[in-house]
Amino acid sequence: MVRQTTDTWRTWLKIATVLASQTVWLTCGRCANILVVPVDGSHWVNMKLLVRELHNRGHNITVMRSSSSWYITEDPTLYHSVTIQASGRQGFLEDHQRLSQFVLNSLEIFRGGYTLTAFFRNIKAMREMLHEMHCQQRELISLLFGDGELMGRLRSTQFQLVLTDPFFPIGIMLAHHLALPLVYNARWLGTGDGHHLIAPSPTSFVPVVGSRYTEKMSLLQRMANAFHYFATVTLAGAMIHPGYDELCRRYVGPGTSIDGLTQLADLWLMRVDFVFDFPRPTMPNVVYIGGFQCQPPAPVGAELEAFMQSSGEHGVVYMSLGTLVTSLPPELTVTIAEAFARLPQKVIWRHLGERPANLGNNTLLASWVPQNDILGHPKTRAFVSHGGTNGLYEAIYHGVPVLGLPLIFDQFDNLVRLEARGAAKVLDPMQLDSGQLLDALTEVLSQPSYRNSMARLSALHHDQPQLPMERAVFWIEFVLRHRGATHLRSASFGLPWYTYYNLDVLALVVLVWCALSALTLLALRRLCRALWRRKEKQP
Repeated sequence: MVRQTTDTWRTWLKIATVLASQTVWLTCGRCANILVVPVDGSHWVNMKLLVRELHNRGHNITVMRSSSSWYITEDPTLYHSVTIQASGRQGFLEDHQRLSQFVLNSLEIFRGGYTLTAFFRNIKAMREMLHEMHCQQRELISLLFGDGELMGRLRSTQFQLVLTDPFFPIGIMLAHHLALPLVYNARWLGTGDGHHLIAPSPTSFVPVVGSRYTEKMSLLQRMANAFHYFATVTLAGAMIHPGYDELCRRYVGPGTSIDGLTQLADLWLMRVDFVFDFPRPTMPNVVYIGGFQCQPPAPVGAELEAFMQSSGEHGVVYMSLGTLVTSLPPELTVTIAEAFARLPQKVIWRHLGERPANLGNNTLLASWVPQNDILGHPKTRAFVSHGGTNGLYEAIYHGVPVLGLPLIFDQFDNLVRLEARGAAKVLDPMQLDSGQLLDALTEVLSQPSYRNSMARLSALHHDQPQLPMERAVFWIEFVLRHRGATHLRSASFGLPWYTYYNLDVLALVVLVWCALSALTLLALRRLCRALWRRKEKQP
């Protein structure tokens, strides 16, 4: 009887434990207050999809935005907005215009060839642009933390997690200031690939952003890759970090630095996978969600559908240069239009500038199109792209080969990854002529190897046990349920560089070896002297 009573109590205790855990899961994983601190532009495009999915799962989302944001608008049906009242200089609109102008300037600089003068002119322009952008971000951070009323509202809301894009560190600093778990929706930091800060990154087979190398490098390429890596680290330390480090000490606490705070994130949702990226060392708190924004195509609308169907057996070529470039130099648009006009395919060109005078009857200009749906349309034969991550993943998802025209930043390296796998051909837009573009497009359209290679990448991307979006949401809710994921964080974070590379161990070994060598030499010397004296004493 006593045993039956004990077993009954144990059964009820197990039921109560399960119910309690389910209650914790419901309160911490399903109805959480999440603060989202995004980066504007194309970064916001995929962050908004993640916000929408979290909203659909019952979470209360608050999005922090600047009053001069362009892409991040107020949307009370999806999230609450917290707006930093910034003067116009801190907004994305100015950064967008600056980036667009930088692209135009780069195209103009290199139109005359890749001379040493052109190289240094471009480096100078990039340095000035990045310096101004980071100055604006530091001003925005000061405005946020200096607004006592806004900070009070953030503290009183009782958020349970911060989701941010670490390209700019405002969300990182805010999460640590509020002592909240921190999750990144990331690929890049302001200094390059996020992996370089948290995971071993041997330059022997991990190409640095901007190197345009594959994972298989020659001796000279490995030397250049290593130099590029150390130059990037030095440049970041000299140009970017000091200003942010001072703000960290002021608003987060003494002894803090932006690198140290960035490393302390609970989870990195990395917007790549190893179907696209080259394999490399990683960490337990990095979850790969490449292509999480992709989805099956929806109908494109009656007008676009009629245009697509009118292409007949030749199909359609789709071209887009992303969200950052609003226009191209007139001579380049004329070159592109001339090549398109000579194609048997129909062309949909997302173009925001002036209409080229030589535009062919087969080409449709549009200021906006449903890119995912067009790439998923059975009539689409090729994608002319600048090499943005979002667009390339949509091309992989739908199995559409790519002709790349990279313009800035990571676009060159993104396209190198597809080209190395035989799914893309890359041209230099700085030295482009219509004949070259026509020949390249004809090659991509007519050679089966491009479509077959992209079909293989698409099959690999689809063959996974969980959709990337589901994986992303699971891990965000995992951090919510457990109030962090510090158990996944490597002990290497926070170690001095000489400890990380075991240089102190090496120094100790060398010191001991030198001491033992010195003692051995001293002993041998004394032994030799003793033998010599003994020999002298003998008659």
